[in-house]
Amino acid sequence: MLEKLWINPTTWRPLVRIAAVGTPFVAGAILYEFRDDITSATSVLILVLVVVGAAATGDRAAGLLAAVSAGAWFDFFLAAPYLTFTIDDADDIETAVLLVLISGAVTEVALWGRRQQARASRRSGYLEGVLRAARAVADGTAPSSAVTDLVAGQIAEVLEADTVHFVKGPVHDSRVAVLNHDGELIHGGSPVDVDRVGLPTTEYTAVPVQQGTHVIGHFLLTAASHVAYPNHEQRRVAVLLADQVATVDVVR
Repeated sequence: MLEKLWINPTTWRPLVRIAAVGTPFVAGAILYEFRDDITSATSVLILVLVVVGAAATGDRAAGLLAAVSAGAWFDFFLAAPYLTFTIDDADDIETAVLLVLISGAVTEVALWGRRQQARASRRSGYLEGVLRAARAVADGTAPSSAVTDLVAGQIAEVLEADTVHFVKGPVHDSRVAVLNHDGELIHGGSPVDVDRVGLPTTEYTAVPVQQGTHVIGHFLLTAASHVAYPNHEQRRVAVLLADQVATVDVVR
């Protein structure tokens, strides 16, 4: 139950956003009690830290909500006249505006960092998958079915597919979408904008296994339970993985 609560975005995102709005309020109320002992700059930094915490969840809406909430509660608790949403001092107005702007910028930087980290992690995973397949082929001791099963599993993970299995020979069914060597998906003779519409959910998709220009087999995959949007890099990795089994006996 706890695992499902953590990984289900529809469950945790509303909670994170509620916390993003409420936490600056709590921080502002605490800082209000110590307003005579700490400087305005210190209070702003503490509120920015709260926003950083919201942004670190990876939810842009939470980060932006926290930024706006921090600005509002700075105005209410820490800018004279206190406990009102009125600001008399021009410096406090400038501080409140800068707090919101800086907090918004911090949110975007945090999200950019998370995207870069996720991209690096995915690339590392792709490389490990290709290396595992290459090692299995180079070793030569594993059964050919084990090698194709390994590659099928890697392709399923990379393309976010439901099922993948190996089929000997070229693709004969015109209804099957084919992933070209350059990562372009062709369906019914026309290219498919996978980034926009995703992989077909009602038809199969094939990743050919080639020796030169000769197709000697293909991995047939389905993505019927959801719409998968593998990017160009993921599609090229899938093709590279399929190429690893071109010398395995089962496809000769």
